[in-house]
Amino acid sequence: MVSEATIGGARPAPDELAGKLKRTEVQRGPSSIPGREIVQVLTEIPVGVESGWHTHPGEEVGYIVEGTVDMMIRNGPTRTLRAGEGFLIPPGTPHNARDLGPGTGRMLSTYIVEIGQPLATLTS
Repeated sequence: MVSEATIGGARPAPDELAGKLKRTEVQRGPSSIPGREIVQVLTEIPVGVESGWHTHPGEEVGYIVEGTVDMMIRNGPTRTLRAGEGFLIPPGTPHNARDLGPGTGRMLSTYIVEIGQPLATLTS
């Protein structure tokens, strides 16, 4: 697992959610899309904890590995996702995940994002 990977000698931009959740970067590498990179992250959310409303500078393709998570998407319906289910978040779309329990929710997300941008930015 990678904790602080680099692309072209540059460190990843700070991730504003890093203090709220346990996020482990699994891998990071260049994309075939100019100006983009692919980042894969395992996120662990304790029972009852929310990620907070945030956005990503690109697509998020996610999969619930363990637990039950409410995925709230601004101006859209809340989806209750269980282990084995996937989700897609469009670039720049505010969303918030809350773990419903009974244990820690775990999700694996792959991001196709702009190089040099924070992976996540908190919104109100």
